[in-house]
Amino acid sequence: MGAGDIGPSGQVTAIRGAVLDLRFAVGALPGIGEAVLVRREAGTDVTVEVQAHLDAATVRGIALQDTTGLRRGARADPAGGPLEVPVGEAVLGRLLDVAGRIGDGGEPLPAGVPRRPIHRPPPPLRARDGAAELFHTGIKAFDLLTPLAQGSKAAMFGGAGVGKTVLVMELIHAMVASYEGISVFSGVGERSREGHELLMEMTGAGVLGRTVLVYGQMNEPPGARWRVPLTALTIAEHFRDEARRNVLLLMDNVFRFVQAGAEVSGLLGRLPSRVGYQPTLGTEVAELQERIASTGAASVTAVEAVYVPADDFTDPAVTTIASHVDSTVVLSRAMAADGMYPAIDPVASSSILLDPLLLGEEHVRVANEVRQAIEHYRGLQDVISLLGMEELGSHDRRIVERARRLQRFLTQPFAVTEAFTGIEGRSVPVAETIAGCSAILAGECDDWDESALYMVGTLGEARARQAAARRAP
Repeated sequence: MGAGDIGPSGQVTAIRGAVLDLRFAVGALPGIGEAVLVRREAGTDVTVEVQAHLDAATVRGIALQDTTGLRRGARADPAGGPLEVPVGEAVLGRLLDVAGRIGDGGEPLPAGVPRRPIHRPPPPLRARDGAAELFHTGIKAFDLLTPLAQGSKAAMFGGAGVGKTVLVMELIHAMVASYEGISVFSGVGERSREGHELLMEMTGAGVLGRTVLVYGQMNEPPGARWRVPLTALTIAEHFRDEARRNVLLLMDNVFRFVQAGAEVSGLLGRLPSRVGYQPTLGTEVAELQERIASTGAASVTAVEAVYVPADDFTDPAVTTIASHVDSTVVLSRAMAADGMYPAIDPVASSSILLDPLLLGEEHVRVANEVRQAIEHYRGLQDVISLLGMEELGSHDRRIVERARRLQRFLTQPFAVTEAFTGIEGRSVPVAETIAGCSAILAGECDDWDESALYMVGTLGEARARQAAARRAP
């Protein structure tokens, strides 16, 4: 069939895994970023996003679904624009894939549900709102050291097995009790087990009605994992801009988004850049992150988990993502090994929101003193391990003892781990956290057993535990 005989529809001329070449009539090529529906004889159609124009009649695209069963010559119909996904009240309580198809086995979405394109520009700078209304999560280390404000972005960086997903799930659990807005969860390249657990937990907690779950799982093609954060963000933006409702966007895991982009880049034949990443790494991360913003009437607030490959915090993907966030929560493998959960590193974690004008003088003073005490203790750890605590001066010994108590006080049991630990989860108001840390820094707990402060909520609970230990024979 010649190019001039194809008509408005095109046809598949080559399939290389997730990469498809499509031929159209000259002058009728869909634009870059636009969607094309490739018809499959058995099963659902495959959505292809155009990535390159090879010549006057051929485009190359990346499939957003599995291409098993596709063949050359299959019909390809341009969608006339970018992929559009369902948004609005109808998607609340549902689990969707990258194209907005239902994945929870429930009823199909109603016919008139509004749809929006996944590609759109970020809000203009003049429309953004700098007002900072703080989120209080009830997690002591998070609230004290890396506070989160509406319209801001927080990222949790950590290697494999240090507790990123557990911390994200605890944040969801902590916020649904007090947070009245919409939650959108984006599972990027995650295990199906984790998605199932989250769905069951939200159903059990009765908060699924205010939540949208959007998944591009580990077993799906790279195109799905690459675009699923944009699907989730499009749903979040609709609630922010048209429903004027605050949205909490949770992403687990943003590194998988970068990883999928690297796979797509390699499949399209682009030369890799540093450490094998795609040359467009900075652009792709910015296109996602810059759409997360507050626009005055409402805001999108993001909490993102970021896997750190081989615990290398200088990895290009990690440093690129870190440059866009307001609060950086670093999870420490050494602290996790010592049983200090959540394993939030007080020294490496930081936030631009730790400002007296936002939080007050007392909060910032206590946070800085906690960080300085623990940093001082770490600087002396080699001396302690070689010579023992007895060789330290009285001043240094006092700081070390208080730093060890602060580390234990900043641990707390989580509601989501209650089934495994048997310890009831605790949510601690930020004022109680500040008061407890201030008391430890002032020396009120110098004669307490360190174990009294481990895995407790407030200082009052620790005081009761210490009193009970003293009464015990």
